[in-house]
Amino acid sequence: MNKSRIFRALLSAAVVSAVPFIANAQKANWQNLDLKTDSTFGISTEKAYKELLKGKKSTKVIVAVNDGGVENTHEDLKRIMWVNAKEISGNGKDDDKNGYADDIHGWNFIGGPKESVNFETLELTRLVRRDLKRFENTTDATVSAKDKADFEAFKARRADLEKQLGEAKAGLANISGFKNALDAFIKKLGKENPTLAEIKAYKPTAEMDGRIQSILVEQLANVSFKDFYEDQIKEGFDYYTRQAEYNLNVDYDPRSIVGDHPNDPKEKFYGNNDVAGPDAMHGSHVAGIIAADRTNNLGIKGVADNVVIMGVRVTPNGDERDKDVANGIRYAVDNGAKVINMSFGKAYSWDKAVVNEAMKYAASKDVLIVQAAGNENKDIDTENNFPNHKDLDEKTIASWITVGASGPKDDETLKASFSNFGKTQVDVFAPGVQIYSTVPGSKYKNLNGTSMASPVVAGLAGLIRSYYPKLTAAQVKEIIVKSVSKVNHNVSYKKGEEENAESVSVPFSDLCISGGIVNAYEALKLAATYNGKATAK
Repeated sequence: MNKSRIFRALLSAAVVSAVPFIANAQKANWQNLDLKTDSTFGISTEKAYKELLKGKKSTKVIVAVNDGGVENTHEDLKRIMWVNAKEISGNGKDDDKNGYADDIHGWNFIGGPKESVNFETLELTRLVRRDLKRFENTTDATVSAKDKADFEAFKARRADLEKQLGEAKAGLANISGFKNALDAFIKKLGKENPTLAEIKAYKPTAEMDGRIQSILVEQLANVSFKDFYEDQIKEGFDYYTRQAEYNLNVDYDPRSIVGDHPNDPKEKFYGNNDVAGPDAMHGSHVAGIIAADRTNNLGIKGVADNVVIMGVRVTPNGDERDKDVANGIRYAVDNGAKVINMSFGKAYSWDKAVVNEAMKYAASKDVLIVQAAGNENKDIDTENNFPNHKDLDEKTIASWITVGASGPKDDETLKASFSNFGKTQVDVFAPGVQIYSTVPGSKYKNLNGTSMASPVVAGLAGLIRSYYPKLTAAQVKEIIVKSVSKVNHNVSYKKGEEENAESVSVPFSDLCISGGIVNAYEALKLAATYNGKATAK
């Protein structure tokens, strides 16, 4: 997902007054707290366990994390990883005859015989690269009538690519300048991880040092220098480097690593069994939000207490390919997942039809898909964010829920500043700001995004399906949407990505179908009596 807005908020020149993109630190597990009891707009999960679920039995449910990789050895995840009991680990054979050898914890659709794809291009880049071959020597004067529409689309995409590449290069130059100045300042200070007091006590010897000092004093009020440097400076530098060198580079194509036929949507059996891949940060964080071990007194508590995580790797550091997304959905469905979390999205689609068919397949097999709405602060009713259900049948839509991100305070800031929204395309909102969860190395980290909000809802869906296994995917979605905590006040957000964009105030009900934040307590109460068709065991 696009992070450009976050890093543009940090920099507008080589050295400027940085604007914090990390909110004040929230207490761990805030997403599971209760607004009335804890004064924090979580989803009341802990209240539900205490008052509704205590002493009740549940059925184990498989939740697939279709993402960039899950660290199956993490201290807070290893017990809750799905294990394919029909497969014999390490023998190199497809024991269960599902087409995937040694798929013990899931499958990696962007891996090959020797390694896995890490960095990838954006879909926009791939579309421009494809059409460059066709239109490289075409002009407005020479284009044929039958090719004119495609040519116009190509020109628009190429202009978009050039714009984004220019912004990425400028961003890289800006943050490189800031990073170099900061590194020089820290060297003068003589401390690798200085405290706020040490920074305040430093006597600047140059104008640049004074500016750096002022920025750090502002930034380090609630975070250590080490975390500020890693999460903002290094991550920002790495982000713009990835954009310039990989994501927006038409000459970069890593797909040969996989060894498949990338434009053949019917090809299904490729990849490897490395569900972590080269960068399991994002997927591990998502998995922890859903189901981190609630019994081990380590780290964090996931939303669901009796689900297992199936790792399905389909997203690189770049845009996912539609073929991989579709195959990842089908793999999860065919191997028993009842909920699939998809914390990804993109502005362009190569083959929407193949994803649509996979979505229909999931719906036909009673599997609920939960998708992140995206992080561009856009109205996805009117702007593209793929996958989407704008051309799908009602049955499929009934088994697919799209999630925006909310913050912890029940005020005008409730909508996360970055979250996409849409009165017809987004179903619900859920906590997605400063969510503390699992990351590689058996560590934990705060992250922001609709990527974090989606697994809150996927965890809730898994929780409902675990305690009320007779409910269908469509019923679970309906319960989640009907039981939200309604927000009856306005929220503010900037209309656009620029820092000087106009700020608007709108009713929260304009941002999504339900007009509220998901609530586990109310959802489980509703599930217990839903049409008289389900009762807890």
